[in-house]
Amino acid sequence: MMKRILRPGLNCRGIEPIKEAGLIIDGEIYYRSFYHAARQAQEYILISGWQFDSEVTLLRGEDAGREGGPYPFLKFLNGLCTANKRLKIYILAWDFSIIFMLEREWIQEWVFNWATNERLFFRFDNRHAIGGSQHQKFAVIDGSMAFIGGMDICAGRWDDRFHNAENPSRRNPDGRTYEPYHDVQLYFTGPLVKSLTGLFAKRWKDSTGSELELNPVESRILLPDDSKGMPVDARLAAFSLTQPQTINAEPGPVREIRRLHIDAVRAAERLVYLENQYFSSYAVFKALIERMEDKGKPGLEIIIILPDRPHGMVEEISLGIAQTRLLASLKVSAEKNGHRLGVYYPAASKDGENTPVYIHSKLLIVDDCFMTVGSANTTNRSMGLDNELNISFEAGSKHDYALISSLKRIRADLLWEHMGFENRFDYGRLYNGGGLVEYLERMTVAGSCRLRHHAFKTYFDDTGFSKILEYVPLDPEKAIIEENIFELISPDIGMLFTEGITFFKNWFLKRVG
Repeated sequence: MMKRILRPGLNCRGIEPIKEAGLIIDGEIYYRSFYHAARQAQEYILISGWQFDSEVTLLRGEDAGREGGPYPFLKFLNGLCTANKRLKIYILAWDFSIIFMLEREWIQEWVFNWATNERLFFRFDNRHAIGGSQHQKFAVIDGSMAFIGGMDICAGRWDDRFHNAENPSRRNPDGRTYEPYHDVQLYFTGPLVKSLTGLFAKRWKDSTGSELELNPVESRILLPDDSKGMPVDARLAAFSLTQPQTINAEPGPVREIRRLHIDAVRAAERLVYLENQYFSSYAVFKALIERMEDKGKPGLEIIIILPDRPHGMVEEISLGIAQTRLLASLKVSAEKNGHRLGVYYPAASKDGENTPVYIHSKLLIVDDCFMTVGSANTTNRSMGLDNELNISFEAGSKHDYALISSLKRIRADLLWEHMGFENRFDYGRLYNGGGLVEYLERMTVAGSCRLRHHAFKTYFDDTGFSKILEYVPLDPEKAIIEENIFELISPDIGMLFTEGITFFKNWFLKRVG
């Protein structure tokens, strides 16, 4: 049994009671869960996110047929306000960077505010550090139930747990299909929900300057059994923040999530299981190296599930290069110090072709005694620059059989999904965890499952462009000061960023030519 991890005031706000919790795996179940919870709202719905799309449908396939429609997100919320004259809905979205303009819905503030009920309020949140973002993804229903994790209600996020190479329901409002997509979201009830209500109210006031008008309500939100996900059998939970220093915020910064990951990794006795969109955090990398070099502790099994590659050129440049180097160094350290490391991505197969499943989850399980889920990626940004929110659970002792068993089931079920539900596996081996990397390696090498070895490569490995990017702070842990921003956008050909872009342009033209 590892030492205690959660420490209020250091790596979390506090440890508070909850009544019920479950890990919702993938968008089909989350969108369905949100739909059922929102329909029960009496007084208010609070939604914070990185991105929203008004036309994305909550229910698809059999769900849509059973409930009488696909329910586009904004139309659904507007209908709730029309049916319930007391209901107020507040949506807080990141006031995004121009880099993401082509990926966002145009004139969104007008669409959400002027074409809807007067009790539906949409605001862009621009109270974040220079170069940072509002990345917290959570929803609160009547102060009774909360959802938190990596999922936004927007285009390109819905998928079922089978992650087939083709799925007619995996289609955006514009008609385009997209790749298989994996994510996780947590739901919970109980007193801790009130803390998230307070967090949203504070962010709303910081961003808009006005107080929320929330009527007190005593409601009990109930989810259907098929919308609860995997049970988390806990009675206590903690929430942790990343909150960078800004001109508008109280003294900071707050880096609880960074400290939480470091403390969890250092406490690991036998198993670290990580699912994340990225792995470029030097703090987490260093904690893993230090743990593997600790001769006084037993051998460690480390399983990391990542996407095959970053999702776009911006991510490839800003995170992919650092990620490949950190992963390669982890592999060297594991071999040198007698630990087992497996880094994988899942892929669906059709007609002999592999279609990688994009991993977007932000989840860490250590020794099946600790789990944290939230919005924080394993990047420098999420550990210090962006606004992030995580919820964590910890077994109080080795006798906390209920929580430990539920975390084992969650880890085993996630691995089963990644390996492919259609295949036969030793579920007992997945559940108990002994020799887990060895088992996954054997199945992966034999081609008996969907897992594939991560290549530790980027598009730029054979170019000098990656060398230039070593000196550009594209994944910073602290806010970039104005002087650095000026240098990054300076038109002077001698400036580092311009030099890098020029190099990239010339390299790209040679490749396509």
